[in-house]
Amino acid sequence: MPPLQIYRKRILPPECLLLKDDIIVEQGEDYIITKWNTLKPKAAFSHGSSCYFLKEGIKVSKFYRADGSLLYWYCDIVDYVYDPEQARLTVTDLLADVILYPDGRMKVADLDELAEAMERGLITAGQMCLCLRRLNNLLSLIDRDKFDRLQSYLNLRNL
Repeated sequence: MPPLQIYRKRILPPECLLLKDDIIVEQGEDYIITKWNTLKPKAAFSHGSSCYFLKEGIKVSKFYRADGSLLYWYCDIVDYVYDPEQARLTVTDLLADVILYPDGRMKVADLDELAEAMERGLITAGQMCLCLRRLNNLLSLIDRDKFDRLQSYLNLRNL
């Protein structure tokens, strides 16, 4: 079987990219851990690591500055389609995001994009409901001080 290829599919702007330079560090039945450098150079961050939680529909990433210091945790609400014959995982970004800063601040982002995608017919009502349920589950984990369970996948591997 060929090695797994991960594709990132965006709704806004529409695109589907092979994450050809991402390195799969570890793969389990319910998760995939990767490390990566930014696709396009950014002033604020240069590299990071991600854990795709396949059952939860969440991708948790650590974004690092060029000096190696943690900028923030970035949580994408996503959906997955796996094609075993092609060894291809397509990760669709459902637009809603949660950013957690080292100082404890939290920001929910891109809900305006989610609304725009719905208005323009770029997502279905089912995708909207799935996104909102997954976002609610993530926010509940954070609210109950259980986010460390998700963080541990990257922290225990020093990624």
